[in-house]
Amino acid sequence: MNPALKHSVLSNLDECGFDEVLETILDAVESGEEETLPGLGVLFEILWVASNEGDRQAIVSKIVSALGTKAQPQ
Repeated sequence: MNPALKHSVLSNLDECGFDEVLETILDAVESGEEETLPGLGVLFEILWVASNEGDRQAIVSKIVSALGTKAQPQ
């Protein structure tokens, strides 16, 4: 990932609270614009790094479920 983009996303959200982060995510998802995907990727990376193994299993399970596949956690 482009380090400048990552830094930009993180600095834009540096002192944001719950409502601002939620609004950022909703705007990105609802806009459907590809330009917002890297920012969501940065947020996903933050979530992934901060998660323990159980949380990671739950995240992957939700993604698999949303994709409609039948993959099982290993």
